[in-house]
Amino acid sequence: MSTSTPQPALLPFGPTLLAALPNSGPTGGNNTVTLIGLGLAGATNVLFGGATATVVGQDPLGLTVTVVAPAHAAGTVQVTVTTGSGTSNPVSYTYVAPVPPVAATLTPDVGPIAGGTSFVIAGSHLQNATVTIGGNAATVLGTDPTGTVLLGVTPAGPAAGGNVPVVVTTPGGTASVPGGFTYLAPAPVITGTVTPATASAGATFTIVGTNLAGATVLFGAAPATGVVVSGTILTGVVPPGTVGSTVQVAVQTAAGSANAGTFTYV
Repeated sequence: MSTSTPQPALLPFGPTLLAALPNSGPTGGNNTVTLIGLGLAGATNVLFGGATATVVGQDPLGLTVTVVAPAHAAGTVQVTVTTGSGTSNPVSYTYVAPVPPVAATLTPDVGPIAGGTSFVIAGSHLQNATVTIGGNAATVLGTDPTGTVLLGVTPAGPAAGGNVPVVVTTPGGTASVPGGFTYLAPAPVITGTVTPATASAGATFTIVGTNLAGATVLFGAAPATGVVVSGTILTGVVPPGTVGSTVQVAVQTAAGSANAGTFTYV
């Protein structure tokens, strides 16, 4: 009778990693990475430098595993795949810190306080940006693939108009557009002349109109005091003047001025 020497049982073929494509990505993660190798079927865990990736697809032949990379600090980490047969050899993957945006120019840089002005910001690294104008969120329509051009629409601005900052924010940081954006308020419109038209200095006057926010009032060259705007009504106190003189009354805002009639001192 012949005898044979028992043969050792064959060990299962463990997973082997060959490459990660791409082999770099943002520190915020959330990007798709394809791991290429052998024996990767049935992957149960994928680690990027100790952080767990989300497996979103597997090749039944065990040649690829598709994952969403987790967030990680900048630098190179080791990636491994674990299956029922063990843990693979590591391959390198580099996390790259996002580059701060550069916002060089804004076109146009003026528009109405109602908002709705289409604008273009030129610069670099503008992908995934948000934009505030005067602290209010602008509508970002998108960027070109290179991140050098951003398209958006302005929000409404302050009632009195004026220049406000424009700030671009991305995962890499923030940048301010030189010169900001200037909101142009409509010029004041007077629908009723100064009342009373004849009175002494110190009297209270009323002027009715629109676009009066931020208004000052001149009686000749003398500014009125205590000017208050409530909707379409402007009130204030008549400044000192020469008795018997008649002066022009003007309402002024940052957007322009309007004639409010004449006033005679008694």
